[in-house]
Formats: sequence, C-alpha cells, structure tokens
Amino acid sequence: MLRAAGVGVGDEVVVPAFGNVEVAEAVVLAGALPVFADIDPLTYCLEAAAVEAVVTPRTAAVVAVHRFGRSADIARLHGIGQRHGLLVLEQGESEVPYDEIAQRRQRASYLDAKLKGVQTPDGGDGHTYQQYVVRVLGNGRPDRDAFARAVRAKGVECRVPVKTPVHRLPEYRRCVALPETERAADETLALPVDAALTKRDMQRIVSACNALGGLLQPAF
Repeated sequence: MLRAAGVGVGDEVVVPAFGNVEVAEAVVLAGALPVFADIDPLTYCLEAAAVEAVVTPRTAAVVAVHRFGRSADIARLHGIGQRHGLLVLEQGESEVPYDEIAQRRQRASYLDAKLKGVQTPDGGDGHTYQQYVVRVLGNGRPDRDAFARAVRAKGVECRVPVKTPVHRLPEYRRCVALPETERAADETLALPVDAALTKRDMQRIVSACNALGGLLQPAF
C-alpha cells in the first residue's frame, strides 16, 4: 500500500514502536524511514498529538495499528493527514469471531470486577478483547515479569504482549522520548479471556492473580 501510494526513498512514515516490527520493516522495504510516535496509554494505539509532533516536511504517511481489540483514533489521525497532506493507513488485528465477542466481553467484565492489585483495561469504544491486557504497576519490568512467572506457576497462561518496543531493537534504535511506549512495554501482561474459558477457569485466574498482591505495591 505504501509503494502503491508513491511512498519511497526520502520519505518518512510515522509508526508506533509499541507492537509489530513488521510495520517498520514494511516502511524500510518501501525505501522510506520509519519515525516513531508515542501511544495513548488507554488504547495502546498511536496518540494523535504525538503523531503531529513528529511530522516534518518529509513525512508522507502515518500507519495506525489497532491493538488488543481497541481502535486507534482514526478520525483525529485523518484530520492530521488532511492538514499536512499525509496518507493515513490502518493495520488491523486478526478478527475475533463475531459470536465470540459477547462472551469475551462477559469474561472481561468478570475480571474487571474481581481482579485486585492490577490495572484492568479501559473497555471503551467497542473493545472486542482480542487480548485482555492489564498493567502490573510497581518498579517496572522486574515486577511484571515476576508476576507473570508466579501466575504461570499456578497454572494460568499469560503472555507479555510486547517484549521489546521497536525503537529499542538494534536495527531500529532511535534516541526518541516515548514514555508511554516504554511504560506499557514494562508493565503490560495479557491474561486469558477466550470464549472457551469456563467459570472455574475464570475463578482460577482471579485467585492466582489476587494472591500476588505483595508484588504490586507501587514504588515511591
């Protein structure tokens, strides 16, 4: 899509660093330079003001990536595109089957009400819960990783959704300030929310997580 739009050598394309390296790779394959902008801490998608802050005369496009079942603020991004003459592209996730969305939302609502000591996801704007991503607050990555190991030891599957932001990778390393991206990479953890989970499964998730409250004291 970038090549078809004429994006190439000498152009810049604004992309998120929180997420798939494939987006930055696609920009490089088109001959352009990926420029990283920070994310909204609630949706984990590109934050419009952060995008506008990195626009230069060389900027040709913005690639918005929808994350975890939440959508980027496409209306505001298109407004930026219109003001600066930029192409705005979207990359979605694999779709949750329509008949599973209600079940995922039901399980997410249960976790929202029962979990203690973690920051549960913001469910606004039609969240489909592609992933149920909580934040383990505290001293950063060691706390989140210790929490994940302890939860797994209790038989609950969980995963770190973004282990390394793209701007930290050697081939894309940039000296840029992306505080929300850094914080999200250090704190986020995806817990199970599949439609196949039983009530007993959900109770086990809550029990395993809530038993670890001692790991979650915020740093002062």
